[in-house]
Amino acid sequence: MRVLMVGGSGLIGRALAPRLVADGHSVVILTRRPDRLKELGEGVTQEAWDGRTTHGWGPLVDGDCAIVNLAGENLAAGRWTQSRKRRILESRVDATRAVTEAILKARTKPVVLLQASAVGYYGPRGGAVEDGAVNEGAVDEGAGVGDGFLARVCVDWEKASEPVEAAGVRRVILRTGVVLAQDGGALSKMALPFRWFLGGPMGSGRQAVPWIHIEDVVASIIFLLASPDAAGPFNLSAPEAVDNRRFSSALGKALGRPSFLPAPAFALCLVLGEMADMLLTGQNAVPRRLQESGYRFHFSRLDAALEDLLS
Repeated sequence: MRVLMVGGSGLIGRALAPRLVADGHSVVILTRRPDRLKELGEGVTQEAWDGRTTHGWGPLVDGDCAIVNLAGENLAAGRWTQSRKRRILESRVDATRAVTEAILKARTKPVVLLQASAVGYYGPRGGAVEDGAVNEGAVDEGAGVGDGFLARVCVDWEKASEPVEAAGVRRVILRTGVVLAQDGGALSKMALPFRWFLGGPMGSGRQAVPWIHIEDVVASIIFLLASPDAAGPFNLSAPEAVDNRRFSSALGKALGRPSFLPAPAFALCLVLGEMADMLLTGQNAVPRRLQESGYRFHFSRLDAALEDLLS
């Protein structure tokens, strides 16, 4: 099958494309940054786009294909000023509206749209913590929307592709947690203070960390792509829910570094502003629908995931 990947130059897209090709698919990547994809490999082509319209690429949607929409500005690219918050929202909503427009105009509709979102949809939700494990307050896909900036972004992001369902297109919403990977993403930023012997929990350390290994992100997307009955929201997060203190301890152990220097909440707020909320709060998001659909995690335990990525 031909897979059109929107925003495929990011962390997930770069890992997903070669796996799709290995499974026999051809991949077309829409990207605003063609320079970031210098070595695409066999079976992968790219098309430049402006991130807002269907100009130049809309006809690619017409035919027997699947679409994976991953477009959106990096949340951690800088302090959340009003202008950056606007770009975070618009980069997601504008891109998704363009994808929706292309689908609705297509004479032969795509088989499926896999639409990116995030567990931030649920807002700050934790749960009781005991010995580093979050054992209560689990949030599955049936939970309602939460409060805060990220929740509002996710709602608008998801709504932008809603019209494709009325056109008969299967829509899967990927509510992804904190993606752990060797090359880029959150883990490299988290690990930096530990490498300098300055690592430790953030704030109280009791906030849930909905982590997931990049291998399981890629494998679960491919699983949902190939599951004709899969539709609606799916939490892409590991089954083992941990708090930030437990996560920090495991990260320090994997790096052979101590993890006893906490980052006070007031200091994070002072340096990062509103973006600190993303670090000081969390969601105990569990992958109920993914597991009930038959997906089996490659890395369900945090220690094994970090050892694989950092050894």
